[in-house]
Amino acid sequence: MKLQPDRFDTLFINAYAEDWIAVSGEKKHHSLVVSSQGRCSDWGCQSFAELSAAHFARLADEAPEVVIFGSGAKLRFVSPALLRGLIERGIGVETMDTAAACRTYNILAQEGRRVVAALLLETS
Repeated sequence: MKLQPDRFDTLFINAYAEDWIAVSGEKKHHSLVVSSQGRCSDWGCQSFAELSAAHFARLADEAPEVVIFGSGAKLRFVSPALLRGLIERGIGVETMDTAAACRTYNILAQEGRRVVAALLLETS
């Protein structure tokens, strides 16, 4: 079975656990944003309760087709008001637990889609 990605011009999530995510072989121990356009950065939030409209608005800067929001260890939906900036720009948002978000991001990135994964790792 082939395990290497066909695309080499984007970032992929190699592995994940409850308290870390490996992006292109580098373990991250904080909430992060991964873009199929080749960028990975700290998301600047440590818990679901800290999420604000500003956290989601900055995702639009990547001009994705879709944002995959990983809500942590369990599926939790944020208030639609927090997503307003993305929705008004016509950017789709899908919410799932962080493990499912990692897998979904890889599939969409492999297809060549402009996707951003906003992955919450709660550090409490």
